[in-house]
Amino acid sequence: MKNHPFVGLAGNIGVGKTTFTEIVAEKLGWTPYFESVDDNPYLGDFYGDMSRWSFNLQVYFLHKRFKSHHDMSLSNGGVIQDRTIYEDVEIFARNLNEMGFMDQRDWKNYRNLFSIMTSYLHKPDLIVYLKASTDTLLSRIKSRSRDYEKSIDPEYLHTLNVSYNKWISNLIDIPVLLIETDGFNIFEDNNQLETILNDIQEKVS
Repeated sequence: MKNHPFVGLAGNIGVGKTTFTEIVAEKLGWTPYFESVDDNPYLGDFYGDMSRWSFNLQVYFLHKRFKSHHDMSLSNGGVIQDRTIYEDVEIFARNLNEMGFMDQRDWKNYRNLFSIMTSYLHKPDLIVYLKASTDTLLSRIKSRSRDYEKSIDPEYLHTLNVSYNKWISNLIDIPVLLIETDGFNIFEDNNQLETILNDIQEKVS
């Protein structure tokens, strides 16, 4: 395996990325990098008025993800990132634009900023895509009881799932490991977890 593997974890809201990141990092001795969620000053406002706050939220995520990506490049060991910077533009910002929550001016400005920033970054050695149905996502979101997530529209989650599937199916410059999580309990299905860990190590070797 590479001395400094870089794995990006991709997946929709509520799919279990943070838990997966924690467990993989612990099992493989890697450093985890987490998404800025609970301390995000825009999320509550965004779910209350997506048109008003979509651009602000996406720029916040972009700058946080860029900083994490830069910090990972300086690491002396393996790293795993909870959500990649590529999802910011290909899934969330693009979807907000297509749904009419981000206007063309902001979308163009955001894409140009994203292109400049990512031109300085090293791409992940592997993207692990955690996939789940909309019903599974809603169930998991409900179980973690985050106040700002109570108003998430199921249709919004569904459109994100469609965007994820489209993005992953067209991703050719970064290897992908797809994991179906609808029937997978990471705390109980030890054999499946070991298989996944072996697959990850094999793909980054």
